[in-house]
Amino acid sequence: MTLFLENTWTAEPAPAGTWTLTLHNLGEAAISDFSLSVTTITRVMPEHHIYGARLLHRTANYHRFGPLDPLTLNPGNSWSFQAEGLFRSPFHRNDAAKTAWVTLADGTHLAAQVGDLIEGNAEQPLPPPRLPEGRLTLPFALLPWPNAIDAQPGAAPLILHAEAGTALADLRLMLSVDALHARLFPAARRLFQLSAAKGSRALAFASDPALPPEGYRLDFAATITLTASTEAGRRYGLLSLAQMLHGAYADPKFRFPATGTIEDAPRYDWRGCHLDVSRHFWSFAEVCRVVDLLAWQKFNLFHWHLTDDEGWRAEIKAYPALTAAGAHRSDDLPGMLPQLGDGPAQSGGFYTQDQMRAVVAHAASLGVEVMPEIETPGHAACVMAALPFLVDPDEPPLSYFPVQGYPNNSWNPAIPETYTVLETVIDELCAIFPSRYFHIGGDEVARNAWMQSPKALALMQREGLAGTFQLQSWFLQRIKAMLSARGKVLVGWNEVAHGGGVPPEDTLLMAWEKPEVGIDLAREGYDVVMTPGQAYYLDMVQGPAWLENGAGWAGPVPPSKTYAYEAEGDFPDDLRAHMRGIQACIWCEHYTTTAWFNDLVFPRLSAVAEAAWTESAQKDWLRFAAQVRLHPTL
Repeated sequence: MTLFLENTWTAEPAPAGTWTLTLHNLGEAAISDFSLSVTTITRVMPEHHIYGARLLHRTANYHRFGPLDPLTLNPGNSWSFQAEGLFRSPFHRNDAAKTAWVTLADGTHLAAQVGDLIEGNAEQPLPPPRLPEGRLTLPFALLPWPNAIDAQPGAAPLILHAEAGTALADLRLMLSVDALHARLFPAARRLFQLSAAKGSRALAFASDPALPPEGYRLDFAATITLTASTEAGRRYGLLSLAQMLHGAYADPKFRFPATGTIEDAPRYDWRGCHLDVSRHFWSFAEVCRVVDLLAWQKFNLFHWHLTDDEGWRAEIKAYPALTAAGAHRSDDLPGMLPQLGDGPAQSGGFYTQDQMRAVVAHAASLGVEVMPEIETPGHAACVMAALPFLVDPDEPPLSYFPVQGYPNNSWNPAIPETYTVLETVIDELCAIFPSRYFHIGGDEVARNAWMQSPKALALMQREGLAGTFQLQSWFLQRIKAMLSARGKVLVGWNEVAHGGGVPPEDTLLMAWEKPEVGIDLAREGYDVVMTPGQAYYLDMVQGPAWLENGAGWAGPVPPSKTYAYEAEGDFPDDLRAHMRGIQACIWCEHYTTTAWFNDLVFPRLSAVAEAAWTESAQKDWLRFAAQVRLHPTL
């Protein structure tokens, strides 16, 4: 059976236009008594007009359509229908169906091949190159670029060897960086070894307590000397040596310092990157690879987004249903229907507690801290599917919808078991993740959440609360108390401040909606990490062209914009101390394959790496463009 689904969008009628779907039967057998299921970011809203079909069901990005009348689709024939009343206008070619399948009366699923979304009959130009050719200021492969460099290029040595008498800890660190390089570039030459060889160059280690905690100094002479005050500084110095050697080996335009110095330290303490493993599940090996990529570019924090509406990914031994029922999606699971990129068969997965411990240990060996995130109170559809005892039985099942379209997807603050479950989850995760930071989400709760829950309304009356966000604030203050009792700092998205927020002490909020939010949070006394969608969300499309790939709500974010963006922006001097650093976010609605991951994440992840480390005066877009192509991908 060969089925093909075409998608077309036209701008009329305003505001969101018309989406046309055409199913072609190119097989040798007729199909009848069928429905068509589609996963799509362009969603049909409750108030809609559909011509030529019926909307049988929708949950978030999952849609199931059926013909208006009994239909037999013979070989060579097509069925076409139009939908108006869309969530918004599509931005790009990837904004309609990502996957589609036909379901027959006996439950058989037949996959359909899916084409890109075509914009009416308009001719679409090819997107321009994302990077210029660039130019080097110095022929050294260093990214992020150091904050002070005065070095003269020369020939690269065969390999670097440890000076006789080097401490065991430094030998282990040197070989750890070499192993990282080998994982990222399996076919490349090795960089470090213990013993001298003809053509090798000696590396000595020294200590200077006056250097910043993550700073280092490299002095190039017959013997190279790496000086630092901490293990972190020594690691970053070794990474700089590794990058320069790799570049000199990989591309003849790069050299290695013969003489001179590099003295360097990071611009920000918080140099983070987030990975969403809920919308698209990434294997344990892929997560470890992401950590390797971060370490190579001197990020120091991995934000592991372990739960969202689409799936619960962390094994919790006290509640095995969270992963048994909440970690997989399928067309045969009404509570966990397929979402973007899924087919009808079961898909998903989770990480065992041993795997999570292994990721934490792997990251720690590379100087990367791992912060877990468990979404509360919103983005919890998977929790409600797995633990139905957390639902108010008297709350109508479709009483509120957040922006992603999941019905009733929030932990209910008025259910006592909510806190029992969360406290247990927090305890199990605190035993795995030693980081002081624990991310609790706090974003995108529907504005009318819980307002038809009798239990929630009774709680609000008892506590004197008005509206969803005051109730959310009350809930989050309880979560913060749990974390504080365990010595943890509450981290959340900027909406945590809504409705009165939580006490700023030992709270860190991430400004994602727009840059100005970070300044507002700092004025309220919160420490802030800047991660605005307009610069640092790596799922955003990289140009305005229809044929580009990615999300579009924050507008086009080309690599040049990510690189040039200055997160401190208009922070007043008296608030600058609240600005802790910056972070990239990798949200995975559009990341249906590893190839799409690489297309969207790179080179922008490297641009964030340099923005986090390198002072603005040392940044150079053309120099960056000339060398970023050397860096590895997933």
